[in-house]
Amino acid sequence: MGTYLFKAKTAEGKFVQGELEATNESEVRVKLRAQRLVPVKVISKAAAQKQAGGGGGLNLFNDSVSSKDLQLFTRQFAVLIGAGVPIMQSLDALSQGGRKPGMIKAIKGIIGGVEKGKRLADGMAAQPAVFDRTYVNLVRAGEEGGVLDEILNRLAEYIEKSNKLRGKIVSALWYPAVIIVVSIGVIAGILVFVIPSFMEIFASADKELPALTQMVITASDTLQEKWYVLVGLLVAVPVGLKLYYKSEEGRKVCDQILIELPVMGNLVQKGSVARMSRTLAALLRAGVTIMDALEISGKTSGNYVIEKALVDAKEAVGKGKSLAEPLRKVRHLPDMVVQMIAVGEQTGNLDAMLEKIADFYEDEVEAAADAMTSLIEPLLMVFLGGVIAVLVVAMYLPIFDLAGAVMG
Repeated sequence: MGTYLFKAKTAEGKFVQGELEATNESEVRVKLRAQRLVPVKVISKAAAQKQAGGGGGLNLFNDSVSSKDLQLFTRQFAVLIGAGVPIMQSLDALSQGGRKPGMIKAIKGIIGGVEKGKRLADGMAAQPAVFDRTYVNLVRAGEEGGVLDEILNRLAEYIEKSNKLRGKIVSALWYPAVIIVVSIGVIAGILVFVIPSFMEIFASADKELPALTQMVITASDTLQEKWYVLVGLLVAVPVGLKLYYKSEEGRKVCDQILIELPVMGNLVQKGSVARMSRTLAALLRAGVTIMDALEISGKTSGNYVIEKALVDAKEAVGKGKSLAEPLRKVRHLPDMVVQMIAVGEQTGNLDAMLEKIADFYEDEVEAAADAMTSLIEPLLMVFLGGVIAVLVVAMYLPIFDLAGAVMG
């Protein structure tokens, strides 16, 4: 007898998972069908632990939860709480819908925590892959203030605006990357498939080739013989950069470079300021202390330079200084942002001022993304056209020489 993990489907279409004692996989499937369950996947517990690296089990579901799934859950949770439905009943109802398995697993984890006497925020904190510190702290503030439905509505709006901002930045950064990859593909195609046909003509002419033509032919020969080097570089460079960025030192270096870039840096800076302002405003409005709010907002800004600025500001605020005072020394924070923060502190409306900053810079991000795209597109087209022009000229120079010799 052995222990087997299973994933099965009920008659209502819901997915369930668990473990059974059986002599083999076939017996597990028979037992599941006897319980009116349709087996989806069965695997021995020993094999599951081996696949998980000894981690204690196999995750048969895809536990990833998108920000859109989280926003939908938050919005529906707010509606139920606002209608007076108790938290446990609300969570139970939300776990029954046609959601992603990862979201269902997280909700059931919260239910288990609340049943053991935990607060809602603490139950969410036990699911860090789904609920980050910003989310947990806002929910905790909503519980303590008795305004959980209002906080959940704000959270849904916050997630929606954050997703919109992230989408603008990602699309703006992906566009030039795609154009560059396509350009490399076009140039490689010319060197591999077009240039060799000219080489046969030049070989029959038995004449010395111009230096430019010889360089292009050498590049074509090298690419045909060592194409795997180019493919390897196209794969290794992005993967290497991604791995380097995941390290603490790599993130510091890459974020500093990104925010200093001539055109892209402007987009990165405005996006980080918008995220930082939106998060800080939401936390302060919910009643989170300024010290905790600064720490959490820094980690959600998306750039180490802005994060360090908020960490330094937290230390200064802890010593009795105003928030605006240390931020004035940060070169990558616009003067307008610091001035509005100073006014917000003086008038006692810091959260409102931060909301206005976030709204302004989210619009600025959209404008900067459009400007960057409109600037980079013609530059890349000129570059690609220039390279192709050089290749064409290099191939026709010997032909012109041959035609001149014939005419002479």
